[in-house]
Amino acid sequence: MVLGTQLRRLREREGVTRAEAGYSIRASESKISRMELGRVGFKERDVVDLLTMYGVDDPEERAAFVELVKQSNQPGWWNRYNDLMPRWFDDYVGLEEASQRIQTYELQFVPGLLQTEDYARAIVSHGRPESRDDDVERRVAIRMRRQKLLNRPEAPRLWAVIDESVLHRPIGGRKVFKEQLDKLLEMTTMSHISLQVVPYRLSGYSAEGAFTLLRFAEPELPNIVYIEHLAGALYLEKLADFELYSRALDRLAVDAETPERSRTTIAKVRADL
Repeated sequence: MVLGTQLRRLREREGVTRAEAGYSIRASESKISRMELGRVGFKERDVVDLLTMYGVDDPEERAAFVELVKQSNQPGWWNRYNDLMPRWFDDYVGLEEASQRIQTYELQFVPGLLQTEDYARAIVSHGRPESRDDDVERRVAIRMRRQKLLNRPEAPRLWAVIDESVLHRPIGGRKVFKEQLDKLLEMTTMSHISLQVVPYRLSGYSAEGAFTLLRFAEPELPNIVYIEHLAGALYLEKLADFELYSRALDRLAVDAETPERSRTTIAKVRADL
């Protein structure tokens, strides 16, 4: 996406149309559009030809673009799970890895980045962990591997808001759920992780479904709203859409208990189990 955005800016600076750019690399106008949106892979030869067309002659600048091509074509760790992950989720994992800030709202489950292995297994197996197979275990492994980004030296900031009902839905049974609550209490001691609980009395007013906001450090990348559903997922990149969901999350944060009071609520639920 970074590379595509930079190529678009160069093209627009030179007043070149997508059709003209496509013709120069023996491609269609729609392919140039997909390249600029970061939705198709890059060939080094095509990028070099476009740079020439856009008047980029400086050897160091051209070399930097070629290096970006190489980086963009390197497979992420999640590629080995491609047989299990639909394309729409493969895209999400890559964006999540690149994000600087992750904001999420959940009504039914503990957010995936904060789940224990057994809690995740209960969800992935649809409540039948005794019938787990290799696919179930690999899906759980994907979720656990995703969590490693929170332990990186420059980990993204995670801000999660959950409905209070999540704390009273003992996914996986009493033992599994107690361990899950313990993990929430442990993870929320980390300075870059915040968790707020929306109490029952204010639940259901600010948002009608779960969603995630991804923010990036690179100015070339648009902030993204991610909404998952049974048949796939939506990626909203328009500024107006992002601001709509950002305001909804702000309202949820106001309705929710503070992170400190939320920890107290979680601890109380844990003690009562």
